[in-house]
Amino acid sequence: MRAEIIAVGTELLLGQTVNTNATYLSQGLAEMGIDVYFQTVVGDNAARIRQAIELARTRADLILFTGGLGPTMDDLTKDALAEYLGRAIEEHKPSMDKIEAMFASRGIHMVESNRRQANLIEGSEPLHNEAGLAVGNAFTADGTHYVLLPGPPREMKPMFDGPAKAWLRTVMNEERRLYSRLLKFAGIGESSLENALIDLIENQTDPSIAPYAKEGEVAIRLSTKALSELEANGRLDETEKAIRERVGQHLYAREDITLEEAVIRLLRASRRTLASAESLTGGLLAQLITRIPGSSGEFTGGVVTYTNLMKHRLLSIPLSQLEGPGAPGAVSESTAALMAERARELAESDFGVSLTGVAGPSESEGKPVGLVYFGLAERGKQTKVFTATLNGNREMIRVRAAKSLLYRLWQALSDREDA
Repeated sequence: MRAEIIAVGTELLLGQTVNTNATYLSQGLAEMGIDVYFQTVVGDNAARIRQAIELARTRADLILFTGGLGPTMDDLTKDALAEYLGRAIEEHKPSMDKIEAMFASRGIHMVESNRRQANLIEGSEPLHNEAGLAVGNAFTADGTHYVLLPGPPREMKPMFDGPAKAWLRTVMNEERRLYSRLLKFAGIGESSLENALIDLIENQTDPSIAPYAKEGEVAIRLSTKALSELEANGRLDETEKAIRERVGQHLYAREDITLEEAVIRLLRASRRTLASAESLTGGLLAQLITRIPGSSGEFTGGVVTYTNLMKHRLLSIPLSQLEGPGAPGAVSESTAALMAERARELAESDFGVSLTGVAGPSESEGKPVGLVYFGLAERGKQTKVFTATLNGNREMIRVRAAKSLLYRLWQALSDREDA
């Protein structure tokens, strides 16, 4: 079944209200196995609503409306659709009784226009509104299914999830639900990931493979329609296996969690703790970690040593290491190692990590923007330092640096878990 969503409301066109209803409906319909091919927004104008209906009928089996069911004269959805189809408008007595009872209970005079909220298009099944007054409509005409829902999300959502979905199931031949699986990757860019999977993506049929990118992480959503979860998992497992064979070393989760949450989970499972020392990121790493509830059990704390003086005073790094002729400088492999080691010692933690580099917009110590050193000190092991040259503006470099370090830490913890 192909669906189109028509959101009615001039406030949507003016940008005064965000069309969150379309997102909610698209997700709900996809779960039922109904494909949403188009979303339309039209103002409170009867002629333009009829134009939207006429176009939608040429390309959809199911047309869902949100908005325009209220009591005012600009609530035109029912009238415009009824006129287009040549159907009468009828009053739904149970809905009218509800409206009258509500006004009576509050001692408020009911304006006559409120009767419009009880209107049904001839031949419609009423959709009960548990959170408001406007009754919804659902019916089939000339092979096209129509569902009319209120605009306010607090009314639309329960009506759609309850009576509207129940009605849709009665007109569907079979319910092939959409099943999805999210794979989360780090330590690899979107273009590199796509290049590694290019033939799978170009030749995809079922399941579908959709990459999504955000700073420092990439996700792939696998989706398939099936009559059962068992049937869906068979297809999803096969595609996931093919992806793992190519980029499995970057796959940190099979659910929608952040990289920092994956790191905290591994620390918790291995009963180890972490401390940090940050320079260019200015506490961003600690912020990412401490956003996770309960992370205090694994993250003992961190220090922001932005200047050489603070690196010296808080981490006891010799000034001769940081400044002067022949000194490695703050942005160096040896300084990153010392920062990680001193952070671990200071906190008496199992791991100490560090970040030092040049976020920009200009060079520092004669070193280029984007150059970053990551220190990783582990109790009883030799300290490791990794380096990278990151692209982007100042904020992008800071975020990518924090995520890159988290990936290195995830690798170290995963190796331990696999051992």
